[in-house]
Amino acid sequence: MRTLIQNATLISPGIHIEKGAVLLSGDRIEQVFTSDRKLPEADQVVDLEGLRLLPGFIDIHCHGRSNQDFCDGSEEAINRIGRDKLQEGVTGFLATTLTVSKKDLKQTLQCAEKYRMENKDGARLLGIHLEGPFFNPEGAGAQNPDFLKLPDFSLVVELNAICPVRKVSYSPELPGAMEFTRQLVEAGITPSGAHSTADYEQTLKALQAGMKHLTHFCNVMSPLHHLRFGMVGAGLTEKEIYVEIICDGVHLMDPMIKLILQMKGADRVMLITDAIRAAGMPDGNYTLGGLPVIVKNGKAMLAHAERVAGSTLQFFKGIQRVARVSTLPPSEIVKMTAWNQAYSLGLQNFGKIEPGFFADFAVTDQDWNPIQTWVAGTPRWKTK
Repeated sequence: MRTLIQNATLISPGIHIEKGAVLLSGDRIEQVFTSDRKLPEADQVVDLEGLRLLPGFIDIHCHGRSNQDFCDGSEEAINRIGRDKLQEGVTGFLATTLTVSKKDLKQTLQCAEKYRMENKDGARLLGIHLEGPFFNPEGAGAQNPDFLKLPDFSLVVELNAICPVRKVSYSPELPGAMEFTRQLVEAGITPSGAHSTADYEQTLKALQAGMKHLTHFCNVMSPLHHLRFGMVGAGLTEKEIYVEIICDGVHLMDPMIKLILQMKGADRVMLITDAIRAAGMPDGNYTLGGLPVIVKNGKAMLAHAERVAGSTLQFFKGIQRVARVSTLPPSEIVKMTAWNQAYSLGLQNFGKIEPGFFADFAVTDQDWNPIQTWVAGTPRWKTK
């Protein structure tokens, strides 16, 4: 079926078209039209009345929402998360695990693979992000220290056979980490530095071995200091490295967000949520990887330690903060919401409004509030 979406403000990386139109053929984009071009006939016509049509957002670091966590290891949990992520304008995500037991990881990935193959009403599951268990105990943060271990590529292979692993976050200073990095790269899996005490030199070594992402940048990693440059210093100055940022006002203060954008530019920054089960829920008591968490005023903290425990951020609200803090135009901001994620992970035909790309869209108002979310050429969520 051919669908024509017209009278839209089209925003894609490097592109801003007023009163544009997009012709869909099934689940793909067939043509893009500027306002001066004659529009073709179609089986279905949708008039957006000037609303923004954006590439669907891709959240590559999300643990859950709606009181569900991927590591609950249940079909109910992943189905609920996948459906409710649509409310954020998210059309694709990586199910992000925690530092839990091997048994729990396998159970989680089995449920994820079932969702990936059968999902017809939620956001796309694009693969798995293993956040741990290969972390330095000194940088465990809110990860459960009982299940930490040294880098073990055989475990990644075992899990990848259940559901595609797209990204692994690990501490590059651990013994065996350089060989682990090279093995991930050879397998087509993105290595990402995280929960780390690695100094500047160790970080550069990991970059040379193939590490190309930094997970929740600035959080639980060696900081920037004028005599000890740290992983944060490397992330700011090494142009090729991609950095994830959580723009919830808790993990990064606004001036830091502004500095990161000025140093890195829109081409190497990826917005994420790092959301836990408390996202989309009221303040109260929750859990993260078996650890008790208290959420107060939207801020999640471990109950028995002064540590932030993920976020309650919804994806579009992070975009709104970036739009307030920066002077970047929308056509640059959208690079950080889908295209950078897809390109850096090797995911083909996601993140742009161009012929041949998947017809996954976030329809928003001028303030980035989601109005509709389209997946595979059909609207899967709308505001009432």
